Amino acid sequence: MNVEELVREALREQADREPPVPAGFADRVLGVRRRRRTRRLASVAAATAAVVAIAVGVPLLDFGHKADVRPSGVLDSGGVRAHPDQSPPRELIGAGDAVLAAYYTAEAKRLTGNRAVWARTYWLLDPGSGKYEKDSRWSFVAVAPGLKTAAVLERDLPAHRIGLLDLATGEVERWIPVRHGVGGLAFSSDGTRLVATTYDENPDLRTREKVHTTDGRAAWMWAARFGQSSRSGFYDLDVASGTGSWSRVAPDRDSASRADFAFSRTGGLVYAQYIGGRDGLQQFYDLQGNKVAAPADEQHLRSDVPARLSPSGRLAALGLTKEVAGSPGRSYSSVRDPRTGKEITKVRGGHLLVWADDRHLIAWERVTSLEEEYRPRLVLVTLGSDKVVPLSGVQEPAGAAESRQPWEPVFTRR
Repeated sequence: MNVEELVREALREQADREPPVPAGFADRVLGVRRRRRTRRLASVAAATAAVVAIAVGVPLLDFGHKADVRPSGVLDSGGVRAHPDQSPPRELIGAGDAVLAAYYTAEAKRLTGNRAVWARTYWLLDPGSGKYEKDSRWSFVAVAPGLKTAAVLERDLPAHRIGLLDLATGEVERWIPVRHGVGGLAFSSDGTRLVATTYDENPDLRTREKVHTTDGRAAWMWAARFGQSSRSGFYDLDVASGTGSWSRVAPDRDSASRADFAFSRTGGLVYAQYIGGRDGLQQFYDLQGNKVAAPADEQHLRSDVPARLSPSGRLAALGLTKEVAGSPGRSYSSVRDPRTGKEITKVRGGHLLVWADDRHLIAWERVTSLEEEYRPRLVLVTLGSDKVVPLSGVQEPAGAAESRQPWEPVFTRR
């Protein structure tokens, strides 16, 4: 039995189970980035030649086999929108139901000699033009499914109001005032609710620390403060009315300074990253702020793998399992049964970001060998296949690694 047959058999075996609610939740834990950059040695020449930008539409279950050229600004099609010559992207990138709704870069803004704020700058997708436009007003952005609305926070965190931004006009339609300062946002899977993580101080504060590289040299970097989170709780808000309740949650000893909440798949619970946890780096809470066990179909997930459950809910995206030496080095991640944790197959890609449909995911995959500095690009990967479709250009290092971060994608569903 080959891999494709194994996948089909696994799906058939689970077909009788009660299906979960429709897929996804937008903007999952945007502050978390756990890609493992293994070695940082000398730079290497770009691994890919310049490629003419493409914008192709193909059927969801036949990615890459047909080409139907369409304008890149079309948002209501389930095909592939790829621009492998653009990094950061200038025009729409997407596949299936997944769309790159925004991206951001980050830079350390020094406060004192040893303290800084890791400040983000966003580029948001204009649904009309299909292009990404810089919007420096916001410190944090979460995009709702459907690409019509984004929840935004102003520059100084924690913020005491949440803006609902019309992506078509670029204007805030209304503000939701909050008593407890907010530092992070995430929509529910249907876009009707918003979980807003509250903090007593800016969750993006950094301290300057000396570290040692793999070759023994000393270097300085702006480090997150683990075990010093000022997180105080979360709001569960109804987007239409702006009303909701706040629940207190004491910071965990092993939490990072930014430990944002996101909704579970059904929206009945929230979860956050927990560095010291045993259950996939995640801790779940009920909507009153009490710790609870993970739902049956999310117990084997990891908070540092954004893709999580497939649209049907029958497959779970897990972390990197294997890296194969070469030029470039290939990486593979595990896809498992979400209820048993049993591996069904492996798929290309070292960091699985979002499901395009039940057979395809968008992932970061490195274009450099394991002996070279980590440089990835966005690719579309397929279960049961080694083929990858480049979606973006190569993410180059931002420069001074201790003070800048290269562009990071923000995905949502159409």
